[in-house]
Amino acid sequence: MTDALKRLSEEGVAIWLDDLSRKRITSGNLAELIDQQHVVGVTTNPTIFQKAISQGDGYDQQVSDLAARKVTVEEAIRMITTADVRDAADILRPVFEATDGQDGRVSIEVDPRLAHNTKSTVAEAKQLAWLVDRPNTLIKIPATEAGIPAIAEVIGLGISVNVTLIFSLERYRKVMDAYLTGLEKARERGLDLSQIRSVASFFVSRVDTEIDKRLDGIGTDEAKALRGKAAVANARLAYQAYEEVFSSDRWNALESAGARKQRPLWASTGVKDPAYKDTMYVDDLVAPNTVNTMPEATLFAVEDHGEITGDTITGTYEQARADLDAVEALGISYDDVVQVLEDEGVEKFEASWNDLLKSTQAELERLAPSEG
Repeated sequence: MTDALKRLSEEGVAIWLDDLSRKRITSGNLAELIDQQHVVGVTTNPTIFQKAISQGDGYDQQVSDLAARKVTVEEAIRMITTADVRDAADILRPVFEATDGQDGRVSIEVDPRLAHNTKSTVAEAKQLAWLVDRPNTLIKIPATEAGIPAIAEVIGLGISVNVTLIFSLERYRKVMDAYLTGLEKARERGLDLSQIRSVASFFVSRVDTEIDKRLDGIGTDEAKALRGKAAVANARLAYQAYEEVFSSDRWNALESAGARKQRPLWASTGVKDPAYKDTMYVDDLVAPNTVNTMPEATLFAVEDHGEITGDTITGTYEQARADLDAVEALGISYDDVVQVLEDEGVEKFEASWNDLLKSTQAELERLAPSEG
């Protein structure tokens, strides 16, 4: 065992766990990861909840009670998932207080079926914030075209947001702009800007998966040499954009009014290709004021053999740009890749949500009390 996770924290990278289940909460496992593995936050998504609820019997008592009350399957899902998020938030509350609200956060996603509807997304975000009722939660809103104005509106109401499903640099700039717009709205309403927090979840591994597939289709030596380079390059250029926006005059005016920076969060950091080192998306994306949300397997891989050698982002921008340009020069359209990934991302979460509806409905029926 190494001290790689400790070193990662010391470099200014907040370690968040990309997983949550009732068993993880009740067994003491989450508390242990916070204590032993430097975990300071938790992210969830529809896929994570679908997996948690469909495995084991940890939810049986609550589902049985919900079935007895004859609630709809949608209401059941919200009761189940918000209960887990509330409990995880309580476990992380000391971290939240020790870091002045920076970490100790738990994220919960709006219904992915609303990803292309601004008004519904805002209404759902307000409802979730009210339902969880913990200061250390983040409401996850996807960075779709309809999501961008929703982010500005929700931040403007003083609700902290985790912006998810960001793949492109252009969209990331719109996300940061929406955050600043939201803070300006909040300032006009007289809200305390220091209490509003946000992270921008920039997806990593999926970029390599899509671009590598296209490089393999080309099949030349030149194409093969670029495998596994695009995702890290894309994320590093995102950090460059972050540095630029959060040193602007517009930002400085908000910061002097108490606002806090929206941190870049590296999401989808589990390595999909066995040809690559399984800690690549952690080792190669170290920089101050970032978050890396890892599946458990990645967390333990970093603990075991991660190579944390200091900041691996600052000063790499020229090479990162060259790598993406080289991919583009082979006829692979960056704009097409990121659009495909966003569409797929929304579709995957919708599919998981539909699976969650089906499996929860089946559980409600199985555990429904007999009439009489």
